[in-house]
Amino acid sequence: MFTKIALVLLWLATSCPAQEILTLKSGTTENLRGLHSLHTGVVWASGTHGTYLRSLDNGQTWSASSVPGAEALDFRDVEAFDADTALLLSAGPGEQSRIYKTKDGGKSWALQFTNHDPKGFFDCMAFWDREHGIALGDPIDKKFQLLATNDGGNSWNSIPHISIPAAIEGEGAFAASGTCIAVQGKRNAWFVTGGKAARVFRSADRGHTWKAVEVAIMHGDSAGVFSIAFRDRLHGAIAGGDYKKPDQGGANIALTDDGGAAWKLVSLSPTSYFSAATWSGTKLLVAGSSHAGFLNHAYDRIWAKYWDVKLNSLSPSSANQVFGVGPNGTIVRFDLSSKPRKTK
Repeated sequence: MFTKIALVLLWLATSCPAQEILTLKSGTTENLRGLHSLHTGVVWASGTHGTYLRSLDNGQTWSASSVPGAEALDFRDVEAFDADTALLLSAGPGEQSRIYKTKDGGKSWALQFTNHDPKGFFDCMAFWDREHGIALGDPIDKKFQLLATNDGGNSWNSIPHISIPAAIEGEGAFAASGTCIAVQGKRNAWFVTGGKAARVFRSADRGHTWKAVEVAIMHGDSAGVFSIAFRDRLHGAIAGGDYKKPDQGGANIALTDDGGAAWKLVSLSPTSYFSAATWSGTKLLVAGSSHAGFLNHAYDRIWAKYWDVKLNSLSPSSANQVFGVGPNGTIVRFDLSSKPRKTK
């Protein structure tokens, strides 16, 4: 009897691998691009037609709604502080670029910023803490637009253009995942670009002064660097590609170990377009509109796992757990705690 039980348990262990990706029921079919998960089990997401979602139980159940009067907007980024407090950034030309804030879990929303320049287009935002944040917009007259807040997003002020290196003609940021800008510590910030140039901009003083460096990521009209993430002040990752050719391989992931002054390409196969990159401890996860990939160690040359899944954005909630969102209301949760099987 004992032998039979032992054989059954052994069969289960070898035939039923640990769940590595779980698809969750979002309750919406909107295209989701904004995502922010907290270690408390609170997760916020956002997307088209003024949509926002919230989960209070680590993604098991979701409530979906839309911001009143914002049904025509596309919320590409969300920054959350707790179950009640979050900010939404909509991307689009002119006054379609806005920032809203809720302090009561979405029961009410206050419009905190509207871009009135018809040439303007805001892409993403990030916060060092509950009070201090930064938002990035595409260039106007060859200068990237940067906003700063010191009161939790209640008010936003332009950062003087003199501190920002001039944009190259045809260069811009991508509002694909809300992760084209990243912050770390109390003052460090980075943002990434594509188009006619692929660059990483970095600041050590909350965006008052910037330096820029070109990177060897593929770039063009629909290609470049889409996402940047840092796990500490020195170690970071960028990811991108060509969103119009999502299955095209090439130079689309790079790493830094000196705070973004220099970047080294990571050679992997297969590879594709990635709109988001994030760290789960020292593990690196990237995702895009055709695939997602996971590396146990950032400089690995072989994927620990490579999934056929369509996602736009990623956000870690713990050392081994990452949420992802994508088209048609897709929400998934990755479990990176088990030892994945390597692909050949």
